[in-house]
Amino acid sequence: MGIRKAYVVDCKQISLLLKQLDYPDTEPFIKEKIEILLMDPNEELLVYEEEKTIIALISVHFIPQIAIKGDFARISYFAVDKNIRSKGIGRKVKEYCTDLAIKRKCDRIEVHCHSRRKDAHRFYLRQGFTESPKYFIKMLPQSD
Repeated sequence: MGIRKAYVVDCKQISLLLKQLDYPDTEPFIKEKIEILLMDPNEELLVYEEEKTIIALISVHFIPQIAIKGDFARISYFAVDKNIRSKGIGRKVKEYCTDLAIKRKCDRIEVHCHSRRKDAHRFYLRQGFTESPKYFIKMLPQSD
């Protein structure tokens, strides 16, 4: 089948891919998160499906910019099943998202990729990304 929009019914398979990215406990809340993302006009949650099995996913946010002409796209999650990596699926998904970003008047795509993901770093460099150091985060207290 190839690349398509994700559906809520994909939550189990999406959760399994996220587990491969070291996010092991998404099942209790993944359905609700997918529902939120699917309603957001500035979000694309896409999967790559073969033989009714999801083998890749990508979540891309389109972020309008106020101080520069071009907007940008941010990849927040990108996973290809560990059993089929290096077969061109990631490149196809990235190219599809690049086309979407261009259509939405983005002039860049950014991705945060944890320092421990060395294979992913090599993938992004091969795809034409450059490293832009300094990424700051502040954890916020959570209420139940």
